[in-house]
Amino acid sequence: EATLVEKLTGKKQVVEIQVYNLPDRDCSAKASAGELSYADGGEKKYEKYIQGIVAQIKKYPNIRVVIGLETDSIGNLVTNLSVPKCGNAAEAQKRSLAYAIATLQLPNVAIYVDGAHAGWLGWPGNIGPTADIISEILTKAKAINPKAAIRGVATNVSNYNGLGNQPQMGYDELVYVRNLQPLLAAKGIDAHFIVDQGRSGNQNSTRSGGDWCNNKYAGFGTLPTTTTPDPIIDAIVWVKPGGEADGTSDATAARYDEACGSETSLKPAPEAGTWFQAYFEQLLVNANPKIPRIL
Repeated sequence: EATLVEKLTGKKQVVEIQVYNLPDRDCSAKASAGELSYADGGEKKYEKYIQGIVAQIKKYPNIRVVIGLETDSIGNLVTNLSVPKCGNAAEAQKRSLAYAIATLQLPNVAIYVDGAHAGWLGWPGNIGPTADIISEILTKAKAINPKAAIRGVATNVSNYNGLGNQPQMGYDELVYVRNLQPLLAAKGIDAHFIVDQGRSGNQNSTRSGGDWCNNKYAGFGTLPTTTTPDPIIDAIVWVKPGGEADGTSDATAARYDEACGSETSLKPAPEAGTWFQAYFEQLLVNANPKIPRIL
């Protein structure tokens, strides 16, 4: 599609994709648990998965591809090693992330590793270890491919934080990336950022750490743009599709997470990754700036 649009308009196109199939992913949650497990040959399966992505991208050498690599992976590596599933998978996940970075080194690809979000990793006790782990993984990638590099870090994917407009401490991505960037620079990483604002339109509701699932106060935020409040931010993006559920509110479901049944969650909600019409409509109603109606 991007190739066709470029041919018809003469304008260069950028395709943004999420690589999101890390074995034992979302190890601290239940709602979006993935298909691969290290206990069942997940490491080799993941490597084949990455090889398949490389093969597809090579078919379109003239299209710029931006990759968001494994949302929440760094967050779990920093803060959730006490969760047995996370602790047991940690070293293998670092190897897999390093393999992905090393293997996805194509001329038309820019890689942004996970940075979770300000309310998770932006706190003083977490932001230093975040830089440490990103640096460690990149070092492992360079051992596989000496030319391995990342463009930077993706933040606020699937979350609701503001960008220079949130006074509540810990919930502004602009403060977070400005604090993280020099820590990465000190490790030799010239990091830039992409920041998801797809569900960040409402910055007037009080936030908490457990309000991540189908937040009933959220609205669509600033439209994707390369006009950003700081040069270290390459773009404001919408990564999470607005009508895609974060997780089911059905307490009897195998992937039920208690956060999806909380007071801050819109209910009833379907399984993670499926269409949630009521949520989509809520995001439209609460959008800021408002999205004009097209007849």
